[in-house]
Amino acid sequence: MSSQNTTSKYITASSSGFLNGRTKTTNEIVALKEINLDAEEGTPSTAIREVSLMKELKHVNIVRLYDTLHTESKLTLVFEYCEQDLKKYMDTYGQRGSLDAVTVRSFMYQLLKGIAFCHENRILHRDLKPQNLLINGKGELKVGDFGLARAFGVPVNTFSNEVVTLWYRAPDVLMGSRTYSTSIDIWSCGCIFAEMISGTPLFRGRDSQDQLLHIMRIVGTPTDAQFQKMAKDSPEIQLKQFQRYPKMNLQQILPNATREAIDLLEQLIKFDPTERISASEALLHPYFTNPNSTPYGAPPGAMPPPAFSFPHPHAGHAHMPPQAAPQNMYPMMPPPQQSMPAMHQQPRPVYGQPQQSYGTYGVPR
Repeated sequence: MSSQNTTSKYITASSSGFLNGRTKTTNEIVALKEINLDAEEGTPSTAIREVSLMKELKHVNIVRLYDTLHTESKLTLVFEYCEQDLKKYMDTYGQRGSLDAVTVRSFMYQLLKGIAFCHENRILHRDLKPQNLLINGKGELKVGDFGLARAFGVPVNTFSNEVVTLWYRAPDVLMGSRTYSTSIDIWSCGCIFAEMISGTPLFRGRDSQDQLLHIMRIVGTPTDAQFQKMAKDSPEIQLKQFQRYPKMNLQQILPNATREAIDLLEQLIKFDPTERISASEALLHPYFTNPNSTPYGAPPGAMPPPAFSFPHPHAGHAHMPPQAAPQNMYPMMPPPQQSMPAMHQQPRPVYGQPQQSYGTYGVPR
């Protein structure tokens, strides 16, 4: 969707006069995404797709589409209002962009909950990045901007490989795969996870080939057998000769991350898409379920991000008062006294292997 034809602004619901087919008088703030329509081309396909998919996605960790307003020259999407995106949140509240461990854990849990819901409803987001994750005044993270999202099903669909912002694009897609599935979003989640921990994007290439090299310098160059397997799974992949890089120890890149955080990250950014953990499986990882995992001591959601305030969207208004951090603020997460005994009784997959050191390759520029 062209940024030249799209604008956003914020109004109160009552001033719009129309929301979900009813007049609203709650003075609730909503976000308006205005799309200017071309007289010849009509409504952009990305907007049609975004509206049709978001009508099916109603979840606390997905931004809510309230209504659509259509005129001859403009399409207006009415969304729930969130104060800022994750990138701005990291710049504002992080230490050089790096968030504290409790906030990272809470945001990552909410991101995976939202993406798991998308995948359960057979929808790929295909453009996950910090700028497309919204944070409201309660510390709730919501997945937004479904302009590149697509439904998937059986038989396997063929998709475009010109998706996902470069730094968050999976290596199989960089190599030309057009038969990808949910693993494309999982890779992006891993990149966002690492960025919240360090404050810096994990892979920062200049173009597709440079991005692949940055990825291989950290996760290692696959063997010939692994490349052949990927090419068999996705015949569109173009195999080339790549320099051989050993896998790095991610603890060297993210020294402040816990062992369980590193292990989860490694499950999310496997080079081979078939080896990546699913969103629903990731939610059961010890990084979230282990009550003794320092520095947390509580299941995700029982310790939400610290209270913070945002400037009111209307000029001249005072700042919003800080929000109290209520207990168990996320309804999709069970209270600790009920959930933790059950978690210990359930068998879990074994995560992680003994860590090894693989040399001194630096973080990509």
